[in-house]
Amino acid sequence: MKFINYLESISGVGIYPMVSFAIFFLFFVGVALYVAKADKAHIEEVSNIPLD
Repeated sequence: MKFINYLESISGVGIYPMVSFAIFFLFFVGVALYVAKADKAHIEEVSNIPLD
């Protein structure tokens, strides 16, 4: 039996891709907002950590 047959036997399996996409999208938007609103001095300080 192929793997797709196991997925087809699960009721409501179509919601899992939607939920995982929503989690990924919200995380991506959250990180983008954090970077956009972050203090530039803090970003400069954090970017120099590997060089110290």
